[in-house]
Amino acid sequence: MPENFLAISALQHYAYCPRQFALIHVEQAWAENRFTAEGRILHERVDSNEAEQRKDIRYERSVLVKSEQYRIQGKMDLLEVHGRENKRYFPVEYKRGKPKTDDWDRLQLCAQALCIEEMRDTRVEEGAIWYWEARKRESVIIDDALRRETIDAISQASDIRERAITPPPTSQKKRCQGCSLYHLCEPNLFSKDWSANYIESIGE
Repeated sequence: MPENFLAISALQHYAYCPRQFALIHVEQAWAENRFTAEGRILHERVDSNEAEQRKDIRYERSVLVKSEQYRIQGKMDLLEVHGRENKRYFPVEYKRGKPKTDDWDRLQLCAQALCIEEMRDTRVEEGAIWYWEARKRESVIIDDALRRETIDAISQASDIRERAITPPPTSQKKRCQGCSLYHLCEPNLFSKDWSANYIESIGE
């Protein structure tokens, strides 16, 4: 990856938990659990690098994308190219779990769309996320609001990485339960302020 380029997959880490993002992409920490292992295996299955044409749709897999403007780069699972002359580009991301109310996955998809727009001089209006566990394909409109949210996330994540600062644990503790970095993060330890106890102990 070119220097200072942010991995597109890192945006989901940031959106889920900025501390998780920093542990992985600043401190280079990683641990795998059942969820990350299943996700890795799923992507190994779909990353075939093979392209095929079905009627008016071309399916390109494991497509390398990048944006010089936003300094991001990654590999998208699937790019559907609709039409032969007036082409429409439709990014598809594969996820192991179920559809989410938060935008963690949609930010990653939108970042891929930004790359495709820059690389192929086009406009991406829509994409999709395929959820393996739910066996459901969710359509995602790449609108202005999602674009702004994605660009903000890119900026904030890049700032954390450049400053090499690891934020405190998230206040949304439910997110900690399924995190593979829970024991490295130690959110309960960092969320407590031990200073009062320390001052009291040295005064005894």
